[in-house]
Amino acid sequence: MTSAADEHRTVAGVFTERVRGVRPEAWNNPAPCDGWVARDVVRHLVEWFPDFLKAGAGVELPKGPSVDDDPVKAWTVHSDGVQALLDDPATPHRTLSNPHIGEVPLDQAVDRFYTADVFMHTWDLARASGQDERLDPGKCAAMLEGMLPLDDVLRGSGQYGPRVQVPETADVQTRLLAFIGRRP
Repeated sequence: MTSAADEHRTVAGVFTERVRGVRPEAWNNPAPCDGWVARDVVRHLVEWFPDFLKAGAGVELPKGPSVDDDPVKAWTVHSDGVQALLDDPATPHRTLSNPHIGEVPLDQAVDRFYTADVFMHTWDLARASGQDERLDPGKCAAMLEGMLPLDDVLRGSGQYGPRVQVPETADVQTRLLAFIGRRP
Protein backbone atom coordinates (compact mmCIF):
# COMPACT_ATOMS: atom_id res chain seq x y z
CA MET A 1 0.00 0.00 0.00
CA THR A 2 1.29 3.43 -0.94
CA SER A 3 1.78 5.88 1.91
CA ALA A 4 -0.18 9.12 1.96
CA ALA A 5 3.11 10.98 1.47
CA ASP A 6 4.04 8.95 -1.60
CA GLU A 7 0.54 9.20 -3.04
CA HIS A 8 0.57 12.99 -2.66
CA ARG A 9 4.05 13.21 -4.13
CA THR A 10 2.83 11.38 -7.25
CA VAL A 11 -0.56 13.08 -7.65
CA ALA A 12 0.70 16.57 -6.82
CA GLY A 13 3.69 15.99 -9.11
CA VAL A 14 1.39 15.47 -12.10
CA PHE A 15 -0.74 18.47 -11.11
CA THR A 16 2.45 20.57 -10.78
CA GLU A 17 3.43 19.58 -14.32
CA ARG A 18 0.04 20.81 -15.55
CA VAL A 19 0.33 24.06 -13.55
CA ARG A 20 3.77 24.72 -15.02
CA GLY A 21 2.47 23.86 -18.49
CA VAL A 22 -0.27 26.51 -18.54
CA ARG A 23 0.58 29.20 -21.07
CA PRO A 24 0.22 32.69 -19.50
CA GLU A 25 -2.72 33.58 -21.74
CA ALA A 26 -4.54 30.33 -20.82
CA TRP A 27 -4.99 31.10 -17.11
CA ASN A 28 -8.31 32.74 -17.91
CA ASN A 29 -9.61 29.94 -20.15
CA PRO A 30 -12.93 28.43 -19.02
CA ALA A 31 -12.58 25.33 -16.84
CA PRO A 32 -15.00 22.38 -16.73
CA CYS A 33 -16.19 23.52 -13.28
CA ASP A 34 -19.17 25.84 -13.71
CA GLY A 35 -18.10 29.48 -13.52
CA TRP A 36 -14.39 28.73 -13.12
CA VAL A 37 -11.37 29.53 -15.26
CA ALA A 38 -8.08 27.64 -15.19
CA ARG A 39 -6.70 29.90 -12.44
CA ASP A 40 -9.71 29.05 -10.25
CA VAL A 41 -8.80 25.36 -10.27
CA VAL A 42 -5.51 26.25 -8.58
CA ARG A 43 -7.25 28.80 -6.36
CA HIS A 44 -9.69 26.17 -5.10
CA LEU A 45 -6.94 23.79 -4.00
CA VAL A 46 -4.75 26.50 -2.49
CA GLU A 47 -7.58 28.18 -0.58
CA TRP A 48 -9.90 25.50 0.87
CA PHE A 49 -7.38 23.09 2.28
CA PRO A 50 -5.39 25.36 4.63
CA ASP A 51 -8.58 26.29 6.52
CA PHE A 52 -9.61 22.63 6.70
CA LEU A 53 -6.22 21.70 8.20
CA LYS A 54 -6.11 24.61 10.60
CA ALA A 55 -9.63 24.02 11.92
CA GLY A 56 -9.30 20.26 12.17
CA ALA A 57 -5.70 19.72 13.22
CA GLY A 58 -4.22 23.10 14.14
CA VAL A 59 -1.84 22.88 11.18
CA GLU A 60 -0.83 26.04 9.36
CA LEU A 61 0.59 25.67 5.88
CA PRO A 62 3.07 28.18 4.43
CA LYS A 63 1.43 30.93 2.39
CA GLY A 64 2.67 31.86 -1.03
CA PRO A 65 1.63 34.70 -3.29
CA SER A 66 -1.99 35.02 -4.35
CA VAL A 67 -3.15 32.87 -7.23
CA ASP A 68 -4.01 36.09 -9.09
CA ASP A 69 -0.43 37.34 -8.82
CA ASP A 70 1.45 34.09 -9.48
CA PRO A 71 -0.57 30.87 -9.80
CA VAL A 72 2.55 28.72 -10.34
CA LYS A 73 4.31 29.99 -7.21
CA ALA A 74 1.07 29.94 -5.17
CA TRP A 75 0.62 26.26 -6.07
CA THR A 76 4.26 25.34 -5.54
CA VAL A 77 4.47 26.87 -2.05
CA HIS A 78 1.18 25.24 -1.09
CA SER A 79 2.01 21.81 -2.52
CA ASP A 80 5.48 21.81 -0.96
CA GLY A 81 3.91 22.65 2.41
CA VAL A 82 1.46 19.75 2.16
CA GLN A 83 4.29 17.41 1.15
CA ALA A 84 6.40 18.53 4.12
CA LEU A 85 3.46 17.82 6.42
CA LEU A 86 3.02 14.33 4.98
CA ASP A 87 6.77 13.62 5.08
CA ASP A 88 6.86 14.49 8.80
CA PRO A 89 7.02 11.16 10.70
CA ALA A 90 4.73 12.59 13.40
CA THR A 91 1.83 13.25 10.99
CA PRO A 92 0.36 9.71 10.97
CA HIS A 93 0.14 9.92 14.77
CA ARG A 94 -1.87 13.15 14.66
CA THR A 95 -5.62 13.42 14.27
CA LEU A 96 -7.85 15.66 12.22
CA SER A 97 -11.23 16.29 13.80
CA ASN A 98 -14.19 17.50 11.78
CA PRO A 99 -17.90 17.50 12.65
CA HIS A 100 -18.78 15.89 9.30
CA ILE A 101 -16.19 13.11 9.27
CA GLY A 102 -15.28 12.64 12.93
CA GLU A 103 -11.69 11.95 13.93
CA VAL A 104 -9.36 10.63 11.26
CA PRO A 105 -5.58 10.12 11.32
CA LEU A 106 -4.15 13.27 9.76
CA ASP A 107 -2.27 11.56 6.93
CA GLN A 108 -5.39 9.59 5.95
CA ALA A 109 -7.53 12.73 6.03
CA VAL A 110 -5.09 14.51 3.70
CA ASP A 111 -5.08 11.54 1.35
CA ARG A 112 -8.82 10.97 1.33
CA PHE A 113 -10.06 14.53 1.07
CA TYR A 114 -7.24 16.58 -0.43
CA THR A 115 -5.00 14.37 -2.56
CA ALA A 116 -8.10 12.85 -4.17
CA ASP A 117 -9.32 16.38 -4.94
CA VAL A 118 -5.97 17.27 -6.54
CA PHE A 119 -6.20 14.12 -8.66
CA MET A 120 -9.66 14.95 -10.01
CA HIS A 121 -8.85 18.62 -10.59
CA THR A 122 -5.80 17.64 -12.64
CA TRP A 123 -8.19 16.83 -15.46
CA ASP A 124 -9.99 20.16 -15.02
CA LEU A 125 -6.78 22.15 -15.32
CA ALA A 126 -5.54 20.06 -18.24
CA ARG A 127 -8.85 20.50 -20.07
CA ALA A 128 -8.92 24.26 -19.44
CA SER A 129 -5.35 24.76 -20.58
CA GLY A 130 -5.21 22.34 -23.52
CA GLN A 131 -2.80 19.87 -21.94
CA ASP A 132 -2.63 16.10 -21.59
CA GLU A 133 -5.89 15.04 -19.91
CA ARG A 134 -4.98 11.43 -19.18
CA LEU A 135 -5.30 10.32 -15.55
CA ASP A 136 -3.89 7.16 -14.01
CA PRO A 137 -6.47 4.46 -14.84
CA GLY A 138 -5.76 2.44 -11.68
CA LYS A 139 -6.38 5.48 -9.51
CA CYS A 140 -9.52 6.31 -11.51
CA ALA A 141 -10.83 2.77 -10.95
CA ALA A 142 -10.09 2.82 -7.21
CA MET A 143 -11.71 6.22 -6.75
CA LEU A 144 -14.79 5.31 -8.76
CA GLU A 145 -15.21 2.05 -6.86
CA GLY A 146 -14.99 3.93 -3.55
CA MET A 147 -17.34 6.71 -4.62
CA LEU A 148 -20.13 4.70 -6.26
CA PRO A 149 -21.65 3.48 -2.97
CA LEU A 150 -21.62 7.08 -1.69
CA ASP A 151 -23.52 8.56 -4.62
CA ASP A 152 -26.34 10.11 -2.56
CA VAL A 153 -23.98 11.45 0.12
CA LEU A 154 -21.64 12.98 -2.45
CA ARG A 155 -24.45 14.60 -4.41
CA GLY A 156 -25.95 15.92 -1.19
CA SER A 157 -22.64 17.59 -0.28
CA GLY A 158 -23.00 20.09 -3.11
CA GLN A 159 -19.41 19.38 -4.16
CA TYR A 160 -20.34 17.37 -7.25
CA GLY A 161 -22.50 18.18 -10.21
CA PRO A 162 -25.24 15.94 -11.54
CA ARG A 163 -24.00 12.62 -12.82
CA VAL A 164 -23.45 12.63 -16.59
CA GLN A 165 -24.62 9.58 -18.51
CA VAL A 166 -21.95 7.75 -20.49
CA PRO A 167 -21.99 4.27 -22.01
CA GLU A 168 -21.15 1.45 -19.58
CA THR A 169 -18.40 0.51 -22.02
CA ALA A 170 -16.65 3.88 -21.57
CA ASP A 171 -13.13 3.76 -20.16
CA VAL A 172 -12.71 4.17 -16.40
CA GLN A 173 -11.50 7.78 -16.60
CA THR A 174 -14.59 8.78 -18.58
CA ARG A 175 -16.84 6.96 -16.10
CA LEU A 176 -15.15 8.66 -13.10
CA LEU A 177 -15.37 12.11 -14.66
CA ALA A 178 -19.01 11.56 -15.60
CA PHE A 179 -19.74 10.36 -12.07
CA ILE A 180 -18.41 13.60 -10.57
CA GLY A 181 -20.42 15.67 -13.05
CA ARG A 182 -17.86 16.43 -15.73
CA ARG A 183 -18.57 16.12 -19.44
CA PRO A 184 -15.53 14.28 -20.80
